[in-house]
Amino acid sequence: MPKKAKRPKVALITGVTGQDGSYLAELLLSKGYKVFGLVRKTSHFLYPNIAHIQHGLNLIYADLLDPVSLTAAVKFAKPDEVYNLASQSAPGESFKQPIHTAEITAIGAHRILDAVKDICPKAKFYQASSSEMFGWVKEIPQNENTPFNPANPYAAAKLYAHNICQIYRKSYNMFVVCGILFNHESPRRGLGFVSQKVAYAAACAKLGIKNSEYLNEEGEPVVKNGKVGLGNLEAKRDWGFAGDFVEAMWMMLQQRKPEDFVIATGEIHTIKELCEVAYKYVGLNWKKHVVVDKRFVRPTETGPLVGDYSKAKKKLGWKPKVNFEKLVAMLVDANIARLK
Repeated sequence: MPKKAKRPKVALITGVTGQDGSYLAELLLSKGYKVFGLVRKTSHFLYPNIAHIQHGLNLIYADLLDPVSLTAAVKFAKPDEVYNLASQSAPGESFKQPIHTAEITAIGAHRILDAVKDICPKAKFYQASSSEMFGWVKEIPQNENTPFNPANPYAAAKLYAHNICQIYRKSYNMFVVCGILFNHESPRRGLGFVSQKVAYAAACAKLGIKNSEYLNEEGEPVVKNGKVGLGNLEAKRDWGFAGDFVEAMWMMLQQRKPEDFVIATGEIHTIKELCEVAYKYVGLNWKKHVVVDKRFVRPTETGPLVGDYSKAKKKLGWKPKVNFEKLVAMLVDANIARLK
């Protein structure tokens, strides 16, 4: 009698159309998973980040604001692994939309976790926690034992979700892990993030575009009269590549017992350095193209955020592959290609 074909592992990803969701979906498909992705019901059916793999995905309409749709999605997918990556993910924007941020980023995470507990409590659950939770930092660098001290509504919402995950892990004996991810970028990152804004502006400068097509948070061209407006240039961040970071997410769910991990590069750079590297890559002086715009300075600044990923290195065997210079070059090249 022929052997029964082994059932492929099933994963459910919230936020599948975002940067991390698309890289994770790619990774899981390459490992033979059946991948379900949650998408919100919108007027468009084009998802640029997953267009190249959409034929291999199973998309389900659901929303983190709606527990009924989440319950139906979990029942339909019957996942072995759930990755909750969806959120209102802009810390700066969270000051303008604090309640909305809490509804999606905090309570939304709780809703999907609750649905998993009720329907498939044996499924492994990954929660996307954030380095922003360290906020006004208590120590440098930050690791899994560093106290959290959120400095914006987004970070507070992420911390609620993080704490709920730990409570469910202990109270219901669920396999729940939180990846405390530091900044991670890619060509699929939205223009609302400073890394992409700088890379896009450098690409515009290289191509001689004085007024850009894309608009910033204030509804003005990102590049206006040849200059890009940024917030605090001294803000320090630990930037990695999203493609590297999603591998760590998957590795966490393959462990024998659930644990939380800091995922970072351990390198610290200022936004000024980001500008220097991006404009130098296209042969220009950043000082002639960058201005500080007070509207983009956050009411409170976090940091310096820099992660100690030694636990992930030791227990998961994970380390970042793409360095800062390579990452910035990748972002600028992608923007030049898009603009051409």
